[in-house]
Amino acid sequence: MIEVTYEGVPRNKIPWSPKIDYDKCITCGKCVDFCQNNAFGFEEKNGKKRTVVKNPDACVVFCRGCEEICPASAITHPSERETQKTINKLKREKSKNKSDKQDREYRKTRIVV
Repeated sequence: MIEVTYEGVPRNKIPWSPKIDYDKCITCGKCVDFCQNNAFGFEEKNGKKRTVVKNPDACVVFCRGCEEICPASAITHPSERETQKTINKLKREKSKNKSDKQDREYRKTRIVV
């Protein structure tokens, strides 16, 4: 199942997706078969089939299963620590925006009364 949000943060705001090192990739398709969210696929380029990340936001946040299954070690992900920092920042911003909105709504009701 593809995540729409992660910890209340829109998934498309979280920089977590696999990267393929094409100098290492042997186009075996193990990542394509492994990922149940269809983050990977194949494309034909110059008459050659190659593995691509076709749905980067379909990758489950903090999943590294494709890295572990890749026999060529051609797949990497961003730093978990940096990704968590980004998520925390986005959560704080969302919380602040929600608080600001509630404050504005409260002030509107106080003026109307």
